Amino acid sequence: MNGKQKIGNYRWRIVVLLFFATTINYIDRQVLGILAPELQTMFNWSESDYGFIIMAFQIAYAIGLLTTGSILDKIGTKRGFSIAIVLWSIAGMAHAAARSVFSFAVSRFALGIGESANFPAAIKTVAEWFPKKERALATGIFNSGPNVGAILTPLIIPIIALNWGWKWTFISTGLLGFVWLIFWMLFYKKPEINDKLTDSERQYILQDEDEPEVAKIPWKKIILHRQTLGICIARFVTDPIWWFFLYWLPKFLNSNYGIDLTNIGPPLIVIYLVSIGGSIFGGWLSSTLINRGQNPVAARKLTILMMAFFVLPIFLVSSISNMWISVGLISMATFAHQGYAANIFTLVSDIFPKNAVGSVVGLSGFAGAIGGVLFSAAVGLILEYTGNYYVVFAIASLAYLICWMALKVFVPDDRKIVFSN
Repeated sequence: MNGKQKIGNYRWRIVVLLFFATTINYIDRQVLGILAPELQTMFNWSESDYGFIIMAFQIAYAIGLLTTGSILDKIGTKRGFSIAIVLWSIAGMAHAAARSVFSFAVSRFALGIGESANFPAAIKTVAEWFPKKERALATGIFNSGPNVGAILTPLIIPIIALNWGWKWTFISTGLLGFVWLIFWMLFYKKPEINDKLTDSERQYILQDEDEPEVAKIPWKKIILHRQTLGICIARFVTDPIWWFFLYWLPKFLNSNYGIDLTNIGPPLIVIYLVSIGGSIFGGWLSSTLINRGQNPVAARKLTILMMAFFVLPIFLVSSISNMWISVGLISMATFAHQGYAANIFTLVSDIFPKNAVGSVVGLSGFAGAIGGVLFSAAVGLILEYTGNYYVVFAIASLAYLICWMALKVFVPDDRKIVFSN
């Protein structure tokens, strides 16, 4: 503890900023889902209309993940993150002025483009501000933001809507981004030029071996590396499972246990609270392994394997009659996903140079988004034809082992990628 005090802790203020940005990101995207029943009645949306609005966000998010990473690598983290949060905050507030299916879809599309920059920017920030041995822990801390957002949104949105109307839910949550932007502009400079850092903390942050500067890395150079393929496969098979947890759990709890809006809060809050612990634990575990002398990439992969074992029992969920036992198994799986996520994000910065991190995170996020679109369609068909969740949870239980195998095959432990000019 004394050593850390001597080094300084300014870098953890940056993690706090990333945590709040990610929490706001998640609140903004969830508002529509909370208000959907009221808005569907008010604007006479059909189910296909609502599906079109949601699809607009998903398509934009996928496109944004493919492009925003490379933009961040070119214009820098501070400017890129600032532009992104301004865009998604304005887009969130624009929902208040929407009246038709098309105008809501346009607002969702703009929201998806802006929000897609959050994770590439946050991962790039961690790569700039933390030595390798602390990156997974820092990532785990900011990556707990979605869970906090998932807990806060159903608590605060109904209060605002009931007291001031649905429009103010979009306006007030959109304003949160501008509040965050003030602190970002005040506190963020790259550690090399930040005069608020002590010399000892700056040296600590920059302790890893210097990486050669490359002005621009063409996409074809990034895509051709097998490590890129391995990380993209990992995201393709696991991101859809997290989206399934987020969008289908209320339906599953309703169909299997009769849970509705009046009592959906407790089980979902338990699940998301446990998930927060997984995000932090996964980062702590791999960081501990590295501090004990293990290769960073090997430590990330070992942690991911351990998380995969935590997910396996979820295939039993559909056959369990007690809701809280089912919630316990689901919580263990979401805990594991967040522990995995803290390491798959950090793995990118372990392997690739800093000026390629945003591009690789964006590319792998695009793969995950495409996997999510395909899996959502598959879930609908499976439920339609089988009438139960057995097959869906069986797929979910195996996804993380498949992810680990892809990393084992395509991502060597001791090979860091270097791009030449």
